[in-house]
Amino acid sequence: MSLQAQLYVLDFFRNRQIVHRLVYESDATSLDNLRMTRHAFTKLFTMLQTIGGLRGSKYLCIDEQVAMFLHILAHHVKNRVIKFQFLRFGQTVSRYFHNVLHSIICLHRELLKRPEPIHANSIDERWKWFKNCLGALDGTYISVRVPVSNKPRYRNRRGHIATNVLGVCSQDMQFIYVLLGWEGSAADSRGLRDALRRRNGLNVPNGYYYLMDAGYTNCNGFLAPYRGQRYHLSEWAHERHPNTHEEFFNMKHLAAQNVIEQCFGVLKNWWAILRSPSFYPIKTQNRIIMACCLLHNFIRREMPNDPYDNVVDEPVEEFNQAEEYSGSISTIEPTDEWSKWRNNLAEQMYNEWRNR
Repeated sequence: MSLQAQLYVLDFFRNRQIVHRLVYESDATSLDNLRMTRHAFTKLFTMLQTIGGLRGSKYLCIDEQVAMFLHILAHHVKNRVIKFQFLRFGQTVSRYFHNVLHSIICLHRELLKRPEPIHANSIDERWKWFKNCLGALDGTYISVRVPVSNKPRYRNRRGHIATNVLGVCSQDMQFIYVLLGWEGSAADSRGLRDALRRRNGLNVPNGYYYLMDAGYTNCNGFLAPYRGQRYHLSEWAHERHPNTHEEFFNMKHLAAQNVIEQCFGVLKNWWAILRSPSFYPIKTQNRIIMACCLLHNFIRREMPNDPYDNVVDEPVEEFNQAEEYSGSISTIEPTDEWSKWRNNLAEQMYNEWRNR
């Protein structure tokens, strides 16, 4: 064997030992480094290979590529840190990071949740009041780094440079739809309008709806709470009970709609790269956000009892797994008919609760 071949073998086994230590040694180390168990990790890189088109090379196996990528997202470390941890050139780390990112985005049809309505016979205490509800939606700010000339557009009402991400999730905290790229200065309702107008945007079939907070307009397909009534969790402390059908509706609405806040909380708790701005171009930052949402869904399915669930609530790209419907809602304009329907629902809920 030539000297070059011997060095190649030594380098290969050295890098395999690094991957084994970070990933395969135990589930505890895998969770700490990659946010998923060894079984889930193996299934993920298999999907990336068979569906996402990710390929290994003579010098870098697929599992090492995915491990580097997940470690960057989980701990928000720079390439120069990864190159020393994995003993790779910085250019190599960057190239394979983008390769894995592209392959994960290719899995969006597989990983985004298909909406499922609440059935009339549901016994879920949180959701049984909202028949035909598909889930909940809201916007969240994620800090980004943009050129100085773009900072005024990305500055939100708190003065932070951020992008406004619209997320739609199911009752079990899986993302159904994600709209990326809106500047932090944009209102949540503006993003929702954009999502409905897009060719492959958010589909809300007639007769179904999503829950949302009071920052949005109560309109056909989107059920908001009553304004001017008690709504926040702190207002229901000390065993205070609702006195009107509006208050009872708001209490139950909050209990269900809060699932999207929990979803965002878990997402940011898992992936440290979402908690502070990164140095990637804004387009890449948006794709990283989407990759984190897809990985969130993957982990929810493969690890239903994930330990990281214990959190405290806290050009535009879009990704959607909602099915196509011939009769879908395309506007968010309020109507008397929808307001009356909400009022009838609130009175029905309140009377049912009082008569128990």
